[in-house]
Amino acid sequence: MEALLEGSVEDEPLTVHVECHAGYRGEQTPRAILLHGRRIELVTLLDQWLAPEHRYFKTADAAGDIYLLRHDQAADRWELTMFQRGDPSRREPGS
Repeated sequence: MEALLEGSVEDEPLTVHVECHAGYRGEQTPRAILLHGRRIELVTLLDQWLAPEHRYFKTADAAGDIYLLRHDQAADRWELTMFQRGDPSRREPGS
């Protein structure tokens, strides 16, 4: 995964496709991202907050990798702004 992200997130945010779940008030919560043709299920919402022009979601996948997603509501665009590798002992063989 790190090779797929190398140089992209650190230099500038990477536009990604995000699958969401709409809550009872219609707000979107990320459930999966599509990154370089790979679907990554997000199993834990660690944090979320609002900024004047964006919503931020700190999420994790089953392996413990952490993704910071930014949603530009006006443009309806999602960006991956940070990636942090999780605990390698939680990885499945071959991943």
